[in-house]
Amino acid sequence: MPLPSLSLRVTGCCALLAFASAAQAWPIAASPVAPADTAPQNAGTALPPMLQDFGAYVDDARKTFKVPGIAVAIVKDGKIVLEEGYGLREEGKPEKVDAHTLFAIASNTKAFTAAALQMLAEQGKVDMDGRVTDYLPWFQMSDPYVTHDMRVRDLLAHRSGLSLGAGDLLYWPPTSYTTQEVVQRLSKVPIANGFRSHYAYDNILFAVATLVIEKVSGERYADFIRDHIFKPVGMDESLVDMTYLKPGMDVAMGHALYNFTDLKPVPPMAWINNPGAGGIYASVHDLAKWMNVQLAGGALPSTDASGKPRQLFSQNSQNQMWTMLTPIPVSKPPIPQLQPLVPNFYGYGEGWFLSDYQGQKLVWHTGGWPGMVSRVTLVPGLKLGVVVLTNQESGAAFNAVTYRVLDAYLHPGTKTDWVAVYDEAVKHSHGEADQGWKKHEAARDAKSKPSLPLASYAGTYRDPWYGDIIITDEAGKLRLRFSKTRQLVGTMTPWQHDTFTVRWDDRALNADAFAEFSLDADGHVRSMRMQPISPLTDFSFDFQDLRLTPVKADEAKVD
Repeated sequence: MPLPSLSLRVTGCCALLAFASAAQAWPIAASPVAPADTAPQNAGTALPPMLQDFGAYVDDARKTFKVPGIAVAIVKDGKIVLEEGYGLREEGKPEKVDAHTLFAIASNTKAFTAAALQMLAEQGKVDMDGRVTDYLPWFQMSDPYVTHDMRVRDLLAHRSGLSLGAGDLLYWPPTSYTTQEVVQRLSKVPIANGFRSHYAYDNILFAVATLVIEKVSGERYADFIRDHIFKPVGMDESLVDMTYLKPGMDVAMGHALYNFTDLKPVPPMAWINNPGAGGIYASVHDLAKWMNVQLAGGALPSTDASGKPRQLFSQNSQNQMWTMLTPIPVSKPPIPQLQPLVPNFYGYGEGWFLSDYQGQKLVWHTGGWPGMVSRVTLVPGLKLGVVVLTNQESGAAFNAVTYRVLDAYLHPGTKTDWVAVYDEAVKHSHGEADQGWKKHEAARDAKSKPSLPLASYAGTYRDPWYGDIIITDEAGKLRLRFSKTRQLVGTMTPWQHDTFTVRWDDRALNADAFAEFSLDADGHVRSMRMQPISPLTDFSFDFQDLRLTPVKADEAKVD
């Protein structure tokens, strides 16, 4: 998930922001991984010398980071250099990943959303600098000025003033809210920074972009992307919503390290209430076509009646998408071996990250989904593109593979073992997380007890933007449930004083939290605050943004 610093792990529908990615990592599981299938599925031109052992290198990355399956495509000068699968669609089953295996690409969807808006702008249906309220009159942020001046382009640039991942709990893990309800609840999500003054990655404004696309086009988001992008580009295998997946299709199963340790499959997830932020499933075969269209300035492989290339979008639109709107501070790498990846510039355009490497501009994005993470990287100056799709939550794996490919074209004199470098970074981050937990334990007053009987903490608690969270006393055990999120159900255990730990039943989430109660002068619960316990937890679990207060029994039915 994206962090202003470096990250190795991505989940949810968020992008990994780090050029080198190393502040957040998952521990390594001991689950065995099958050997890679290294037979090439398609090679348009010869691989450069540094990639002659590429199959073995990808296999090493899979084994090191416990990734059952990886798919990679490389394009250069409009041709497919490689599109290939390695390993397994699902751990313990024989089906292999190939170039046509569908993966959830999560936040790599954002570039499609940006392209859709630019295409509609070319048709005169939307003004990228027009106010969002011109298209959605009911749209409202929690600050009147931001509401009034929010432009369509702002929706794509992570500069709204929202905090990192703000509002993500409205749709992830999957909730029962509709896209419109998600956007309507945005009016209660607090603004944390100055408008257009601060970078903070968000997903919720892409839900707003989704609704703008639907309003001005008159089509469902999924239909618009399929008919106006997938079909012209030739992306015949791609889907916007996994509910279209059928048994027997060539689809990867996601995997997570349950309890940060044990590799297991993650049940497929349908994300239908914010599709513009991360709803697409695609193969590297299809994404190779997408990268070639991007690298060709929007030109499609087909021609019109006069023989001229057809355009998906214009060069001018692409220039806008690839222009930096929001600078991102460059962070110090967590380990010295990552220093070569530190960019000279770093920022965000419209649905794309922008940075540099080895003297070349990079246009890229990452995606994180429960059990799957990915990266798409373009080098416009060399007409080079590489996409890496994986079915485990290891940003280290896709970065190690991506930078081996980039080095083969940009830095052929040096053959860095990025697998070893990222492995060291993972261990470093894991060690820091362990130290953080030891500090919690050292600070704990283990002899303390809650101020009230456990049953006194039970009740309905309401947050202005999320809604209700319900705590019940079940045979002397407190159980916490997020009313709109089926997966967020867990057991509360006293930690110290009026602070409890919340251990979720779904151990794939890796998002256990502290819940801290405040009491009033009469000894009644006044409020509850939450925060993730581990720094390795995905930022989309924005528990810290909740402002929970008790609801009277006669008011609890209204949310």
